[in-house]
Amino acid sequence: MKRSNSEFFIGDVPVKLLAETYGTPVYVYDEQKIRENYRRAFKAFSKHYPDFRFFYAVKACNNPAIASILKQEGAGVDAASVNEILLAKKIGLGGENVMFSGNFLSDDDIKSGLESGVIFNLDDISILPRVLKFGKPEIMSFRVNPGYGKSNVGEFVTNAGPNAKFGVHPDDVLKAYRMAKEAGIKRFGAHMMPGSCITDADYFPFITGLLMDIIGKTGKELGINFEFIDLGGGLGIPYKPGEESLDLDAAAEKAAGVFKAKVAEYGLKPPRLMMEPARYFVGNAGYIIGRVHSIKNSYKKIVGTDIGMSTLARPAMYGSYHHIYVEGKEDEKREKLGLCGQLCENTDFWVKERELPASITEGDLIIVENAGAYGYAMSYQYNGRLRPAEVLVNGQSHYLIRKRELFEDMIKNTDLPDYLKK
Repeated sequence: MKRSNSEFFIGDVPVKLLAETYGTPVYVYDEQKIRENYRRAFKAFSKHYPDFRFFYAVKACNNPAIASILKQEGAGVDAASVNEILLAKKIGLGGENVMFSGNFLSDDDIKSGLESGVIFNLDDISILPRVLKFGKPEIMSFRVNPGYGKSNVGEFVTNAGPNAKFGVHPDDVLKAYRMAKEAGIKRFGAHMMPGSCITDADYFPFITGLLMDIIGKTGKELGINFEFIDLGGGLGIPYKPGEESLDLDAAAEKAAGVFKAKVAEYGLKPPRLMMEPARYFVGNAGYIIGRVHSIKNSYKKIVGTDIGMSTLARPAMYGSYHHIYVEGKEDEKREKLGLCGQLCENTDFWVKERELPASITEGDLIIVENAGAYGYAMSYQYNGRLRPAEVLVNGQSHYLIRKRELFEDMIKNTDLPDYLKK
């Protein structure tokens, strides 16, 4: 996002124009920023390990236009559900361009996953016998919990370690791959989730070493040549002003160095190195434009906006920070204010004690930063407040990539029994 005098631009499009054209609240994504993020990350890792590929964890922002941008850049899709496999198919990706990383799968999930021919990434050893009832994946991996996790956005999204729901316990990894090999599966990979939004470059070689010691010993004992090893996501972005960015080049160089050393140490045939970021590609490329509707002076001053926790769930779910700008007033005197949405929940008081322009008033536009990951994808209907539109900006051009929901969308899958119509 750029600023010229008191006016903000996403790409080369004024925020005011976007609000007038599409209404508020509205999610807006900067296509060029997404492409720049991808290319920067790919260059950093492939420079140190040429046989490298990214898969985009589509759960973060599942609009087909966003996924298609990353497909054009060369990414596959990491799918957490069968519907995300279908989303990948819709944009022209299938087979081994898709990693199916669901957890606690139903029988229907398993059957659909097998039929799709994607890479089957099992979250636990207990799922394997159920998978084998319906068939054998052409290529399969286990998600390994390396025993340690880290998060820069709160303990609820650590994703690895003793308190995480994900992955095979390190003590069971050898058993899991032995079972799979004895069942006749021929092609293997390995996977982990290292954590979430990590901005410490030294963490990536550390967690890579933990995974590679587990996988290296397994491969050596069972005679398995892993075709790929997936380090997961976790590449972080700064959310707060002044917060340090991830030194991506250092993270890539150190992680690739550990990876190559461990491959040699355990005598593995060099596998493809993969990662599946999401936030790093789209997080800082997405914004929410909203409008102030009213200001309440009660026990404290509360600014009421059309952005609430059903529009952006992260602050209410785990206290996440998103920086906020007020169009035309950023240089004015500031005071501590709170922002509320329009929902009948006190957790909709989604910003408290934030230094904002004291002159903020009805009709002002606010811009929420770093909303591209886990923003729209986690939005929901509540109190009759429907999901906003999504817009893609490319330079001076802008495109509606998802329509704003209407009342008809709220009731379209409902049915009224005849006796209730009387």
